[in-house]
This record gives sequence, C-alpha cells and structure tokens, in this order.
Amino acid sequence: MAEIYKIKFLKADKTETTLEPYQGKYLLIVNVASRCGYTKQYAGLEQLQKELGPHGFTVLGFPCNQFGGQEPGTDEEIQEFCSLTFRTTFPVFSKIEVNGKNAHPLYQYLKAQKTGVLGSASIKWNFTKFLVSPTGEVLERYGSAATPEEIGEKLRTLMHFP
Repeated sequence: MAEIYKIKFLKADKTETTLEPYQGKYLLIVNVASRCGYTKQYAGLEQLQKELGPHGFTVLGFPCNQFGGQEPGTDEEIQEFCSLTFRTTFPVFSKIEVNGKNAHPLYQYLKAQKTGVLGSASIKWNFTKFLVSPTGEVLERYGSAATPEEIGEKLRTLMHFP
C-alpha cells in the first residue's frame, strides 16, 4: 500500500481515519476555506464530485485557517457552512495546518511529492489542489486559481470519461 494511504487524520467529528477507504480512486485533495475569494470553487468541486464520483473519484476537503484567517469556524460550523451553502457531498475533514512546524503529515507528504511554483514546497493560499492517482501517486499540484472545471478536463482524460 502506498504511504499516502497510511497517514492518519481526523474527520470533522474528531474520529481518526486514513485515506485507505479511498484507495483505488482518483483524489483531489484541497485545502479549503469558507471566507476566501476562492470559496466559490466549492460549487465546482461539488459538480466534479457529482459527475465523476460514481466513476472512481472523490474530492477531499481539508479546512485551513493559515491564510488571512479565512477559515475561523469550528469543525461543526464548517460542516454546516459546506452543507447549507454548497450542499457538498464530498468529505470535509477536521481543520488542519498545511504549512509550518505544525503542518499536517498529509500535507508534508503532498508537498514533498509535488512542489509549487519555482520549486517552493509551501502552500501559497487556500484552494491549492493535489491530484492523486488510484495507486496513491501524486500526479499534479494546482494553485488556487486553477478551477475545478479545468482540473475536470484532465480528470476526464485520465479516467477515460467522455
């Protein structure tokens, strides 16, 4: 089993889990925030989930408050926001840090696999996205401005989906 599937993290209800239940699927791992200029991407992420979810894909949201304090809520408030505002069906986990000495091991791993612009490992802003293959390989890293719609084109090609 690929190393990424063994990394532990918390669900929004504070129970521990790993990515193992998602093994065999394409994953789009996103550091999300509810008060960001990119928050509207939740709608596109949910559209990808609805379209490609039944065919071996899932979005995984990891709230983070490290960028301008744009995710100040509790895990419960974040879940409510996602559900009521965007009717999300993909999992949104417990809030984590993605940079610095307290960066979550999942993001330490993702950043080590795919660096950003000019080889920088650090996450620059909310809604940075990592595309992971069904075998756990980190295929791509996308900045905040990359839309779910653009990523969907790549996914449809990879998944041989019309």
